[in-house]
Amino acid sequence: MNKPSRVSPTAERSEVGGGYAVTGSAFRLPAIIFGMPKSLFRYTKAAVRNVSLVLTAALAFGLTACGGSTSAGNDDRPVVLTTFTVLADIAKNVAGDKLRVESITKVGAEIHGYEPTPGDIRKAAQAELILDNGLNLEVWFQQFVEGLDVPHAVVSEGVEPMPIAEDSYKGKPNPHAWMSPSNVQIYADNMAKAFAKLDPANAAVFEANAKTYKAQLQEVKDYLATELKTLPVQQRALVSCEGAFSYLARDVGLKEVYIWAVNAEQQATPQQIARAIEFVKEHKVPAVFCESTVSNAPMMQVVEASGAKFGGVLYVDSLSEADGPVPTYLDLIRHDARTIANALTGKTS
Repeated sequence: MNKPSRVSPTAERSEVGGGYAVTGSAFRLPAIIFGMPKSLFRYTKAAVRNVSLVLTAALAFGLTACGGSTSAGNDDRPVVLTTFTVLADIAKNVAGDKLRVESITKVGAEIHGYEPTPGDIRKAAQAELILDNGLNLEVWFQQFVEGLDVPHAVVSEGVEPMPIAEDSYKGKPNPHAWMSPSNVQIYADNMAKAFAKLDPANAAVFEANAKTYKAQLQEVKDYLATELKTLPVQQRALVSCEGAFSYLARDVGLKEVYIWAVNAEQQATPQQIARAIEFVKEHKVPAVFCESTVSNAPMMQVVEASGAKFGGVLYVDSLSEADGPVPTYLDLIRHDARTIANALTGKTS
């Protein structure tokens, strides 16, 4: 059975074909973080399945009604769909101009608790390949594509997982593997293999693109490791708001310290802040950081109480717009590496 015509990647996210829409909170999937529902949602598993059925039915109705228009013109390249913008950019570097790569989530989106829309389902149904991060990041996405006959590849396959150390997620794999240049080299290889299966005629192109990209990633890792060699051992710590830098810290020999392990949309506790203050004071850590998607207010309390300086904003879960500070993954990891190195060693940008 032929797939329906592709649709515009800029179509309204709540739209399902030909102007038919499914709106309202009753049709939204529950937000899920690392496979565990947020406490404010009370959906049962059966309810989730029912919601999925409603959305799938709406998708089928919308596609039938609209006949499937396309804004991609005569672009007949296979469509690869990723779960978030970081993966999309990595995939574009490996795919080159041979595939059309799109992202479900938009720039600036908080990936952990994303709530898919009917328009997202339509995108997924029309893709030839879906790329998942894995490591329990996109449990919401697994439910979202349930019943869709679209192959997918888990790009973190082969990465050595690091467990979350505390809170209700203790023992679960930390999903932020893309924050390590070494891990993203594995991502690139996995993407090249998946793309070769999708488009065998261009397998050599994908392999060559991955090799070039991996060399650029190695330069970032080598730069950060070299810069940090001048730092006293006790000060080699990466203190941030969220525990999103486990893999990067492992790459370059930093101890990771954070206020909270997982961004669960809750306020930092006095105990968490006090623990961070104590560590920074004891180890004379010169600078601390916070992620772009959360408030830095708790970390500013650490700054005030410890005497450390605020080293800057770090980017993790999403890229910026084209005119922003981190429009590509390489921009993101270079920004973070430079910000960390400069703040910890006392250099200026």
